[in-house]
Amino acid sequence: MRAQVERRWREEKYHVLYYSQKHYLAIRQALKDTQITITQLEQMIIEAKHQVLTIGNMRNTYEHMWGYFKKKANDSEKTHFHQLLRELTVEDDSELNRYTYELAKKYEVTYLLHSTLLKVE
Repeated sequence: MRAQVERRWREEKYHVLYYSQKHYLAIRQALKDTQITITQLEQMIIEAKHQVLTIGNMRNTYEHMWGYFKKKANDSEKTHFHQLLRELTVEDDSELNRYTYELAKKYEVTYLLHSTLLKVE
């Protein structure tokens, strides 16, 4: 049961952060309680995803994900990522999302590849 909760959180953590840092921190705190159920976690995730998107939360999330490969990325990749980050809008993050996914794939960041936020259609 605990393994299921932890796996689900790994998949959803950046998606939650994307919508609400407050909810992200609350879930992290709740996970310290080993008695949290998958149902409780799912409810907290749903609540987080009902928050209004803000550019600050979105940018913060992509910057967190960038941390996985910022030391590996070449100058061109760094420039392109930061350009897309500057162009980010609440209405459209598709290019930045796709590029972050491509970098995660290139640098084999499995943790990010399993994130529901980076699920490429």
